[in-house]
Amino acid sequence: MTDDLFDASPVNETGRPLADRMRPRNLDEYAGQSHLLAPGKPLRRAIEEDRLHSMLFWGPPGTGKTTLARMIAHYCGAQFLTLSAVLSGVKDIRAAVEQAREYRRMHGKPTVLFVDEVHRFNKSQQDAFLPHVEDGTIAFVGATTENPSFELNNALLSRVRTYVLKALTDGDIRAIIDRALADEERGLGGRHLHMADELRDRLARAADGDARRALNLLEIAADLAQEGPQGAEITEATLDEVTSQGLRRFDKGGELFYDQISALHKSVRGSNPDAALYWLCRMIDGGCDLVYLSRRIVRMASEDIGNADPRGLTLALEAWDVYERLGSPEGELALAQAVVYLACAPKSNAVYMAYNQAMAEVRETGTLEVPMHLRNAPTKLMKSLDYGKGYRYAHDEQDGYAAGERYFPDEMGERHYYRPVNRGLEIRIAEKLEELRRRDEEAGKKK
Repeated sequence: MTDDLFDASPVNETGRPLADRMRPRNLDEYAGQSHLLAPGKPLRRAIEEDRLHSMLFWGPPGTGKTTLARMIAHYCGAQFLTLSAVLSGVKDIRAAVEQAREYRRMHGKPTVLFVDEVHRFNKSQQDAFLPHVEDGTIAFVGATTENPSFELNNALLSRVRTYVLKALTDGDIRAIIDRALADEERGLGGRHLHMADELRDRLARAADGDARRALNLLEIAADLAQEGPQGAEITEATLDEVTSQGLRRFDKGGELFYDQISALHKSVRGSNPDAALYWLCRMIDGGCDLVYLSRRIVRMASEDIGNADPRGLTLALEAWDVYERLGSPEGELALAQAVVYLACAPKSNAVYMAYNQAMAEVRETGTLEVPMHLRNAPTKLMKSLDYGKGYRYAHDEQDGYAAGERYFPDEMGERHYYRPVNRGLEIRIAEKLEELRRRDEEAGKKK
């Protein structure tokens, strides 16, 4: 469908939502993205100099991806067509391409084909754009909230330039709110609403970087505004009502989800309990599956604390069990306790590194035979074949250790995967292993 960003019809009579009416009409009204659109920046220069090219906008919701695409089409004098990857298929893509061809034939002008949520198209649907991008029939502009490295195929990525849009700052959102309250043509200025500065700041924070969300909340608040001596007023009680269900930006399966779990894990690994607690609360506030979080906390205990403090794994498992028994919100405190403990505990990735090294060697060396002395011999036949012959029962040896005994396949010789670090309990473990290896060397010399 076509869409005219600069429709001159009387907007207040259209019944469109405030967020739609307040779309920026030019680059000076566009909020945020100064890294892309400040004077002299490459994208702004390309727009102003009419250098239309295929591109991809990657960023969180409400950062102006659709508006920016419309603006580019306007500045470049191009037809603007839109497709939604949620609702469209290859048939719709072909129809849009044919419309773009006809428009060029009739008017001699290009077409911007804007594809919202392009990451939802599968590979074959994405491939359908390639020849038309290649021959210039369309200037492809895609929008995605997901990391394009994972969601878009390389053939399409190689034909577009990717621009990363950032969440709007509280200052950006506050400016949008002020403009909407003052604009008498498109906004709420004609209603002469009063809203205190501190409430405008609070609404900007509640929007969490999303301009659309800010304007939607503002419109609801305006509809609920109470009449007072000075006219209609958006009060603190009204704002409480419209923002009571607000949650932070969080996508349970998307880029932001994995960024936050990564931040939590690295804060624990970095021994910063305050940052670890912050990221845990961010994920809880965003609606993360706490069973998933529990599993990840157990993983942290093994990967980053390990034998430097084995109690970490016990506490992580117990926290998971407590959460399963109590549920939310009571059980969340046990997860917080585990995260803080793990962040404060001595760190060791020695077991993690040893496991990876041993697994790599297993895959490289294949199926080596178990040495005869280590094999079990439950039958007479096995005993007659020397299964278990020469095995030394460690409990019968001095200190319960069979010095000089070998446990690796004969072809391998001795290996040392596990190297304890000089922190926590692993200091003691390292001392013991060093003593046992000294006894092995002495036993070898005697042989």
